[in-house]
Amino acid sequence: MNILHAYEEDAREIDHVHGGAGPILFKSLIERDTFETPWCFMHTALLLPGGGIGYHRHDHCEEIFVTIDNAAQFTHNGRTAVVTGGAAVPLRKGESHAIYNHTDQATRWFNFNVTDPGGVADSTDHDDSRADAPLESVDRLPIGRFDRNLLAYHQSHEGKGEIGIRMIWQSMDFQTHFGFLGHALLPPDTSVGYHRHDTIEECYIIMQGSGRMTVDDETAEVHPGDAILNRLGGSHGLYNHTDAPLEMFVVAVCMEKSKMDATNWDDDLSDRV
Repeated sequence: MNILHAYEEDAREIDHVHGGAGPILFKSLIERDTFETPWCFMHTALLLPGGGIGYHRHDHCEEIFVTIDNAAQFTHNGRTAVVTGGAAVPLRKGESHAIYNHTDQATRWFNFNVTDPGGVADSTDHDDSRADAPLESVDRLPIGRFDRNLLAYHQSHEGKGEIGIRMIWQSMDFQTHFGFLGHALLPPDTSVGYHRHDTIEECYIIMQGSGRMTVDDETAEVHPGDAILNRLGGSHGLYNHTDAPLEMFVVAVCMEKSKMDATNWDDDLSDRV
């Protein structure tokens, strides 16, 4: 199983990304040649104090910016507000955007990029770090929050017990083949049952807690900062074998826009070690 780690130990420092204000500790988790869908890349970084991603736009691809801790100033189409993590902002084609860490602590950031089918990731920089941007109400931005109070509990893919699930952004919110951004909480001794998809690729990103991830009959423990890609046709699921909740978010991309499927294998994974 290919477990990717969003740790800063093997990240590299880069400066002024898209004209940003300062350094970030950057790591590419997955690039285009790994995917079968129009998913282009998955990046992560620690936005260091005074660092960020400068103001820019994409005309042939879309992104989702995610922060899972601390806070940052998000800019979306000229409006800037302080957003506390965990939160996610959808960045559709033609929408200008930036992020800046105005705090004295590092902020963990993820970026998911999907292109037009057969297209490439493009960008146009606006030569603006947004470090001194005037602030507005956060209600002016399309913010999706990882809020445990908004989760609805039910069984997932014939898994064990009930887990909390909420779809924050869905296919209808995008022009490209993004399928969804979901938030999930697995209480102790619950699971996402073993299943497969033939029309979507997913990535599970562990935010808090630990569990046992099974992909194509290989099982391994996963921990905060781990990201697990679930390929087309690959079977997968996740069991929380610990006595603490496991929190994660899930990004999915479709082969065909809005087309999604699932085949359950009647295995709650509680016996997998």
